Amino acid sequence: MSGQRAQRLAARRAERRRASRRGAMVAVASAVVVVGTVTGMMSALDDGRGTDEARPDVTSSPFLEPLPAVPTPSPSKTSASPSPSPSPSKAKPSPKPSKSETTTKPKTQPASVQLYRHPESNVLEWVRANRDDPRRPLIESRIADRPAAVWFADYTPSNITSRVRAITSAGSANGRVPIVVPYAISNRDCGGPSQGGAPDLGAYDGWIDKFAAGLGSGEVIVVLEPDAIAQSDCLSEGDRGARFASLARAGRVLKAANPKARVYFDAGHSDWNTPEKQAGLLRQAGAASAASSDGVFSNVSNFNRTGDEITYVRRTLDALGGPASLGAVIDTSRNGNGAPPDGEWCDPAGRKLGQAPTLTTGEARIDAYLWVKLPGESDGCKAAPGTFTPDYAYDLAR
Repeated sequence: MSGQRAQRLAARRAERRRASRRGAMVAVASAVVVVGTVTGMMSALDDGRGTDEARPDVTSSPFLEPLPAVPTPSPSKTSASPSPSPSPSKAKPSPKPSKSETTTKPKTQPASVQLYRHPESNVLEWVRANRDDPRRPLIESRIADRPAAVWFADYTPSNITSRVRAITSAGSANGRVPIVVPYAISNRDCGGPSQGGAPDLGAYDGWIDKFAAGLGSGEVIVVLEPDAIAQSDCLSEGDRGARFASLARAGRVLKAANPKARVYFDAGHSDWNTPEKQAGLLRQAGAASAASSDGVFSNVSNFNRTGDEITYVRRTLDALGGPASLGAVIDTSRNGNGAPPDGEWCDPAGRKLGQAPTLTTGEARIDAYLWVKLPGESDGCKAAPGTFTPDYAYDLAR
């Protein structure tokens, strides 16, 4: 991708400016770097073929037996498919995991308790093309074989319904629950590295109507617009209110289209806004209403420890109010070692896979651990944003 070095440098400079204005306690956006048409992680973008492809069955936790030393990799090529990759998410250092409240009986789960793994993804393409690579067994068993979210990050009203339907119908046919991520809000990322989306909120409302029409009638988890609420400080009061009204409408439309859809709103993460501030924003966006919301999501594309996120989302839900049925989902794709001590966000070394994706967490009000960001796809430093990087994936998996 042309200009990727310049884009990375510009993104870093922009992050430093943002961090200095907000202060050390405020973290920047956790979502997805979108370059050009959008490149990177598990996605269902229009590739001009007129078909609907996206990408990742729940297995046990990735914390398995110790592994031998890193094998010498054989030469291999990586493939970057059009889809999103996480944006700078410079959190303050996340120290020791905080103790979450006493584990209690989880609330009733949906009838289906396994998540859907779509059979097309960057990591699966690499696995199929590199059967003899010594890194392949580990990457396949701990990353490629696990379910992950499917992102819809391009504004294409003409085929969004059929593309969403391709994922939800495949999930239903297999008796599994897909995870879909609508990521096309107008003024996305406030003009930052992940800028894009619908041209205006009216267009976004129409796109969401078409998105909802593809949800089908089976169970599906919707991670609605990462960063759209936590990162809204850049908007004027009027524009922020309009965005929140549009998000509240989106939740209502999605749940009306499919009553089995579980819609979660953006709570940022534990090193960003306080629970009280985030709850106030979420309330304005309709997240406290059962007509539009099943709760909140946190830690998308970030590295904060699960225990810290559990404490944070519970406090946020308490401050939010609303029905007791509201819960939370947490992105655990790369948080096994917590956030790097220096706050590095771009392909930081020393990270590990977190809890395996599951709808059975054993934690009160925590509905799921999900892999929203696909491990092994670059943030833009080891390779172009969204490019599957086997060395990075292997380091995370072992």
